[in-house]
Amino acid sequence: MVDKKRKVEFDPALDEGQRSFSLRDLIDGNVLTRKFVLRQGRFIFLLVLLAFLSIANRNNAEQTVIRLNVLQAEVRELRARSITISSDLVRLSRQSEVVRLVQRYELGLEENLEPPKKLIDREP
Repeated sequence: MVDKKRKVEFDPALDEGQRSFSLRDLIDGNVLTRKFVLRQGRFIFLLVLLAFLSIANRNNAEQTVIRLNVLQAEVRELRARSITISSDLVRLSRQSEVVRLVQRYELGLEENLEPPKKLIDREP
């Protein structure tokens, strides 16, 4: 196979710098036919690639911040629920509340009115 080089026609006036850069050249696409732009093609491609990567990185960072805010709100909600459940548990574990619940559900249990006794082993 024979490699054929593409020939791009250049406007000699644009190459010699006789005309300055204008907005019309950018819109028409004439700026892309300058030898300087074609020689710097890899660098321009690198700049465009870095711009895309920067945009993607910022988008990813914004999504992470949004998710972080949602998770922080969820943690606050769960913490509030935890405190509520803990306070209910403390209230239900009081002796007077236990006695009341035993009587309410008629479990047949009786409260021990004697104080607990300590058993001591007396071996010689």
